[in-house]
Amino acid sequence: MPKFSIIIPVYNRPDEVADLLDSLGRQTVRNFEAVLVEDGSTVPCSAQVEAARAAGLDVKYFAKDNEGRSIARNYGMERATGSYFVFFDSDCVIPPAYFETLERALDATPLDCFGGPDAAHESFTTTQKAINFAMTSFLTTGGIRGGKVQLEKFVPRTFNMGFSRAVYESVGGFREMFSEDIDMSTRIRRAGFSIGLLRDVPVWHKRRGNLRKFFRQVYVFGMSRITLKLLYPGSMKLVHTFPALFVLGCVALVLLGIFCSPWWLLPLGLWLVAIFIAALAQSRSLAVALKAVPASCIQLWGYGLGFIRAFFTKILLGRGRDIDEEIRMRKGK
Repeated sequence: MPKFSIIIPVYNRPDEVADLLDSLGRQTVRNFEAVLVEDGSTVPCSAQVEAARAAGLDVKYFAKDNEGRSIARNYGMERATGSYFVFFDSDCVIPPAYFETLERALDATPLDCFGGPDAAHESFTTTQKAINFAMTSFLTTGGIRGGKVQLEKFVPRTFNMGFSRAVYESVGGFREMFSEDIDMSTRIRRAGFSIGLLRDVPVWHKRRGNLRKFFRQVYVFGMSRITLKLLYPGSMKLVHTFPALFVLGCVALVLLGIFCSPWWLLPLGLWLVAIFIAALAQSRSLAVALKAVPASCIQLWGYGLGFIRAFFTKILLGRGRDIDEEIRMRKGK
């Protein structure tokens, strides 16, 4: 019986799955099985799975109707045999020593639920590296996605997350909603289980391939934060409102700059310069630093606008949590 069962929901991502399975085949230890759930894909990855199996990787492959990634993860957990469930997104690449390091870390500090950070591999495009910076920098997200500095209690995310079978049997599976990983982490913590960040087990996360898709992603993240507030009153922290405040602040500064004095634009200009310098120092690439500026603006504006819209419709207008709308937006309908 494997110690770890890797649960991977997939929807029309055969090329990404090939890279993910290849990276799993290069692990320094093989104390895991991969459970890949094809969630109604029209472009399946069965050929990639067969190639991985031929190379000696233990892969369980299931195909089902499209119902959403949370239901796909639950489907995989029901069929997994490991004592720990580990979750990766299909656009992740796993460093060779991931599971060797993970097992050693859990032996040293047992955890019921864990998560790790993400990073950009040197082979990623400049856009992917810029988006990764925008999602992980303290200057944009405040470090809430597993960075070195954080403004809130650590919350594992399903691009790099795991929990024990005992957690699953007690808490149950994922809800089909946006930010389902935050919802799951909240339920795990409230059930009394231990949660921790393992900084030495990162994944390389490709994320979105272009800025338009990235905007849509963070927009729905902003909307889902209000859903989480309705599900868990008192769970919202000041850091969660920063993107919305940033949007309102930018609008105010621009208006003041136009109608009063251009000096009002200075704070915004200094922030943009800080983004550029931080991205350049981290990536050592001028191209990445230049793209990190619009990517960071999109990260904050997208999330902030989604947050403002959901706050207006769900709280001020009292429409509550519209799951049907969330599912439509997730599927791009």
